[in-house]
Amino acid sequence: MAKYAFFLGCIAPLRYPGIEKSTREVFKALGVELADLKDASCCPAPGVIRSFSKSTWLAAAARNLALAEKEGLDIVTICNGCYGSLFDAAHELHEDRKLLDDVNKILSEIGLKYSGGTKVKHFAEVLYKEVGIEKIKAAIKKPLEYKVAAFYGCHFLKPSNIKELDDAENPKILDELIAATGAESMPRRQKTMCCGAGGGLRSQFGETALKFTKTNLENIKDGGASMIIDVCPFCHLQFDAGQKELGFNFPVLHLSQLYGVAMGMSAKDLGIDVHITPVKL
Repeated sequence: MAKYAFFLGCIAPLRYPGIEKSTREVFKALGVELADLKDASCCPAPGVIRSFSKSTWLAAAARNLALAEKEGLDIVTICNGCYGSLFDAAHELHEDRKLLDDVNKILSEIGLKYSGGTKVKHFAEVLYKEVGIEKIKAAIKKPLEYKVAAFYGCHFLKPSNIKELDDAENPKILDELIAATGAESMPRRQKTMCCGAGGGLRSQFGETALKFTKTNLENIKDGGASMIIDVCPFCHLQFDAGQKELGFNFPVLHLSQLYGVAMGMSAKDLGIDVHITPVKL
């Protein structure tokens, strides 16, 4: 059984505990063990902290990487932003010995050391590359007939030259993961457009963020989808809360929740009953 240190991030446990719960239930059903990463902090947010102080960002990220390394585990995330931040930090520290030495001087003040070996994976990557589509299909008990919009977000695929998950401009990985449930991922314009929330835009320039969200929602509607499936709690928040101001009413589910529905789990098990936008099962 594969085992990972489970990095929750900030938004899922604080705003969408159902995403955490559904990920735990789905991975358990698929034979992936998740170990709680004790004392983990914010990733930290790459679009904010790194913009002001790269050394602070790198040290904070390295602390999380070191905690996982101490347990002998690689990290799995359920958030694109956490994935982007921790993956980038792990990559830089693995490739640059001086950066690693500088970071370890900081970590030594709190009794930690990082050797540069922790790998960071997105939960969708684990599903696709390690669990595999065929095993997922075998676990489906209630094949779905939803027409959905697969929302990739910004930090899942890029920088594509080092993540090498998929074609960043014409990705298929989420569409295939969705299709494994029986649901249909509908085509649309500007498939890889930002949700509008990232990089501090939601908090500092809310109206601009909503313009991105509106364009996405219009494209999703025109594409014939009736539901949004995301792989990031921040994208989840932007669509779930933002659409109310824009006059749309799409159910918004994290991919782990869609999988749980297709595996026959109850709404309570998936946390959908505490989701801002209820979904009829």
